Amino acid sequence: MPDMSASVSLAVTHLAPLAKELDENKVTPGVLGFIVFAVMALAVWGLMKSMSKHMRKVDFKESPAADPDRPADRPTTPTPQP
Repeated sequence: MPDMSASVSLAVTHLAPLAKELDENKVTPGVLGFIVFAVMALAVWGLMKSMSKHMRKVDFKESPAADPDRPADRPTTPTPQP
C-alpha cells in the first residue's frame, strides 16, 4: 500500500496558495459537493425502487382469528415428562 502522507502533503502545499485567494466569508460546496449529493440521491432512489419491489412480494393477508372453543394444534406450555 503506497504511503499517502507524501501525496497529501504535496496536495496541501499546492492547494494552500489557492485557499488564500478564496473569500473567507463565502464558502460554497462546488462541483464536488454537487457530485456527492447526486450520487447519494441516486443511491436513495435505487434503494427506494428495490424496497418497493420487495414490498410488492409481501403478503399482508392476516390469518383468521383463532376460535377460543377450538383447542390449539400445539400446546403453549411443554408437557412434563414422567
